[in-house]
Amino acid sequence: FGSDSINAFAQSRADEIERKFNTTGQTATSRSLAKFLTSEGYAASVSDKAVGDELCQHHCPVAHVAAEFPELCDAETHAISQALGTHVQRLATIANGDGVCTTFIPNRKQEVKGE
Repeated sequence: FGSDSINAFAQSRADEIERKFNTTGQTATSRSLAKFLTSEGYAASVSDKAVGDELCQHHCPVAHVAAEFPELCDAETHAISQALGTHVQRLATIANGDGVCTTFIPNRKQEVKGE
């Protein structure tokens, strides 16, 4: 069906993830997102790092499709960014042959006192 159809499908999946997460009523944090993603079949966890969090998805329900169509991973990364309201960086994907999908979520800048 062509790249437009693939992109539209990827975006609709990402939109659905973001919509469902936003309706949970939880504060948008790395941990609440991991809990939500686990409920969606991703077996997600969060590890604290020096300057942010590392979100690991130990399972991907669409890995076999995403291996051929990486647009799914790109759209999912964008959905994670939108859900958390911050830039994120995808470090690894199951679809690319990595053991887990890993996304780095930097700490949000904190207000500097006195400014």
